[in-house]
Amino acid sequence: MAVRACGLIIYRRLQSAQSSKVTDGIEYLLLQTSYGTHHWTPPKGHVDPGEDDLQTAFRETQEEAGLQASQLTLIEGYKKELHYPVHGKPKTVIYWLAEMKDCNTEIKLSEEHQAFQWLKLEDACKFAEYEDMQATLKEVHQFLCSKE
Repeated sequence: MAVRACGLIIYRRLQSAQSSKVTDGIEYLLLQTSYGTHHWTPPKGHVDPGEDDLQTAFRETQEEAGLQASQLTLIEGYKKELHYPVHGKPKTVIYWLAEMKDCNTEIKLSEEHQAFQWLKLEDACKFAEYEDMQATLKEVHQFLCSKE
């Protein structure tokens, strides 16, 4: 059976963006793992028994980034399922999209992560080494642009 994990792709809108396009002021939150290859990823984790997928996404975000569900706005209409092998076993990761209500909210990392960055799309794609995550970030950005 595939390992199942869930998480949130979190973004914030910078108020100071003096651009004509609102999406130019968007930054995405990526966390750097303190294990393995120290890859960069949105907050995510395994589904616990009795939890539904969205509960997992919010719990993992709270554990890994210190963000409460009340500090985020879940964006309707976006959900992405990724499938890839990890150590030769299939893994499914489901992401939802959430916006920070206050872009100055402090991020508090767990020991699972050693750093975090707020990154514009281009830099976020450089940090996220995996092609499916890069594609997902671009898709999210397009989704947000289409809602403008």
